[in-house]
Amino acid sequence: MTFATTTRQLIATAALLACGSAFAQAQGVSRDEILIGTLQDLSGPLAGYGKDLRNGMLQRINEANQKGGVHGRRLRLLVEDTGYDPRRAVLAAQKLVNQDKVFVMAGSLGTGVNNAALPVQMQRNVMNFFPAALSRDMYEPVNKLKFAFISSYYEQIAPASARLYREKKAGKPCIIYQDDEYGLEILRGTEAGLKSVGVELVEKTSFKRGATEFSSQVARMKAAGCDFVVTGTLIRETVGTINEARRIDFNPTFLGAFGTYTDLIHKLGGKPMDGFYSTMTVQHPYEDTAPENLKPWMASYRSQFNEPPTAYSIYGYVIADRLVQAMDKAGANLDTDALARAIEGLRTPVDMFGMPEMSFGPDRHLASNKARLSQIQDGRWKVVLDYDQMAK
Repeated sequence: MTFATTTRQLIATAALLACGSAFAQAQGVSRDEILIGTLQDLSGPLAGYGKDLRNGMLQRINEANQKGGVHGRRLRLLVEDTGYDPRRAVLAAQKLVNQDKVFVMAGSLGTGVNNAALPVQMQRNVMNFFPAALSRDMYEPVNKLKFAFISSYYEQIAPASARLYREKKAGKPCIIYQDDEYGLEILRGTEAGLKSVGVELVEKTSFKRGATEFSSQVARMKAAGCDFVVTGTLIRETVGTINEARRIDFNPTFLGAFGTYTDLIHKLGGKPMDGFYSTMTVQHPYEDTAPENLKPWMASYRSQFNEPPTAYSIYGYVIADRLVQAMDKAGANLDTDALARAIEGLRTPVDMFGMPEMSFGPDRHLASNKARLSQIQDGRWKVVLDYDQMAK
């Protein structure tokens, strides 16, 4: 073996070691794969949301992989079930971050879940990308590990409660809310919105996460003469509250925030759900009335998962799509800092789903603060206030 040959081999070996060292700097990023983690509820009260979020993310990831992945790396989604329980979320986050060593967490469901998991992620420099949780904690204070895509419950319910309260010429506003981070954000937003029109809540009543009985709370609101009720509720709590109200002939205007915008409300609650309002962004994609440009996407979703998509399927798809775009923009030398810089420079127009334009900046880690308002009419959600009408 000549000296030149030996030298070339040493140089090649050193290059490989350097390359391996570079890859090792970014957890979850190898030469041919990027690991993405997500915390979903697949067995608890929000399983209907969690399953659809996961499926939407998988649909977009499959599309990316069919085109060769991102800079030659295939994407792999690792899903852990939290059952919508913050205690389980900590264990699930520890598994994904410390054992599976994911590069990024994306689309995790639930405010309590995300807040419980964030310390685990931050210890290992793992970004929390576009959580399906609308607390202001998800993007404030600004941090390279926190990016959100939809305005907070607070920012949605404040203008919606003020606008609808005035429109309905109501006189006694009240609230029923889940006694946790989710419900408290809606309470604070409602108080701020009503304060802007010179009104205060006349009744506040709450319930613990997992509650199934709401008769005492509804009775309190009826006794207080409430004619406008904000619901800091989720799926079964919304249905339970409104059904109990209808049973005792209590019929105020009911307004929910984002977490109540799902076809499961009218599917589970039936006719009594008519008239219920909720803030939202994308419309639920009813197959028989969907716009033509959305039908190929819907058909693809149905072929992969053997069921129609929902609004949460769309959110899952959008989350994964923006992550793919950001990782592509970050370049081949992918790490958390490069991804954060890429997101801060990311700008996407209104898409085929009707998601608002998204943009970020070094001091702004929320993609959009816009929301719409929908109402259940004849068993289907109908948009009644669009993005540019909500705050008027």
